Amino acid sequence: MKTDRPFLVSVIAVLIGLLTADCCSAAAPQPPSNVVANDRPNDPGQAIDLEWQLSPGDTGNRESTAVLRYRIQRMPGLPKAEENQDAAKIPPPPEFEDVGDVAYSKTSFTDTRCERGTTYAYRILAVGPDGTVSKPSVEATATAVRQWFNREKGWYAVLLGIVCAAIVGNIFWARRGRALWLRPIPALSAIDEAIGRATEMGRPCLFIPGIVDLDVMPTVAGLAVLGRVAQTVAEYDAELIVPTARSLVMTAARETVQAASLAAGRPESYQPESVFYLTDEQFGFASAVAGEMARNRPAACFYFGQFYAESLFLAETGQSVGAIQIAGTSEPSQLPFFVAACDYTLIGEEFFAASAYLSREPQQLGSIVGQDLGKLLGVGLLALGVALVTVQQLLPDSTWIRSANAFVQSVLS
Repeated sequence: MKTDRPFLVSVIAVLIGLLTADCCSAAAPQPPSNVVANDRPNDPGQAIDLEWQLSPGDTGNRESTAVLRYRIQRMPGLPKAEENQDAAKIPPPPEFEDVGDVAYSKTSFTDTRCERGTTYAYRILAVGPDGTVSKPSVEATATAVRQWFNREKGWYAVLLGIVCAAIVGNIFWARRGRALWLRPIPALSAIDEAIGRATEMGRPCLFIPGIVDLDVMPTVAGLAVLGRVAQTVAEYDAELIVPTARSLVMTAARETVQAASLAAGRPESYQPESVFYLTDEQFGFASAVAGEMARNRPAACFYFGQFYAESLFLAETGQSVGAIQIAGTSEPSQLPFFVAACDYTLIGEEFFAASAYLSREPQQLGSIVGQDLGKLLGVGLLALGVALVTVQQLLPDSTWIRSANAFVQSVLS
């Protein structure tokens, strides 16, 4: 009897293929179980938290585990079909896509690339050391939702309430006539001294309100200081020179000086030509001001506003004519030059608080005192946090120290 060899070879190949498929399927790891998806709390609706139970083959030991990592996949919700919509125009259903991987023994993952209001379906696959992939886990769905309040930042609301109450309370007491204490700022205290010195020497005072227009706050703050300087100059019957680099600043400065002269009871001391416009060009303005200094030799120079590279040029020229110089700016890169060349310098927010110090207006004064109390509270919390961290290093087993430290860090973070 003749044997059909091709048929026998085909049968053996099919049997080998089935046995091989069985072996491969047996070698694949099992998927994780109890997959749960939840919207992340206290967020703007951009993240979903996933949790699951480990695959039975995940031993937590790299040498013996049958799971090397977990692959997380997601699928956005199906789009809603509109009424009477053509079936050909309905987009195809979305498919699962990879959104991340986590190592073995991990049981959580956060998807931070969600769209607000979108529902997502998630499934997790276990990947073995040899690259084999398990069947997908049971799907879990969740919707990314925005929360209106972040409860983890509740202490910020408490601290904000304390600071606001301090500001409102101090404004109330200032309006009632109570004297509020402010820490002294030497630069502001020296303004009267500088103007008095210029009056005694018979030389003018020079005030520069920066080189930027009225659309920035430093220029507005500089004009507020100009009002106080101009009033003192009028009271002392001294001369004031105000060169400007912007035409609008010139107009505002003229009105400020005129109002200050009226407030001092000497309206005749106001001279419109003493407040003048030079040029918008940065170093052209600086050169023109240097010429004014060389010709008139002012005994007091005030620089309050927004300054750039011309700051050192102006301050060095004022120093060469022997003037007392007081400066204030919010530009950090120019503060070192003013500190080096001027007698007094307002640093940072002291410049913006100068008008409150000089005018003693109740609303501004109460606001400054309230803000100082808020800063004092912040410094106190920082000092408390440093102390608790130090004590925790000395007493690592103290539960209440660890709890207090975690609380203070949550408030400051």
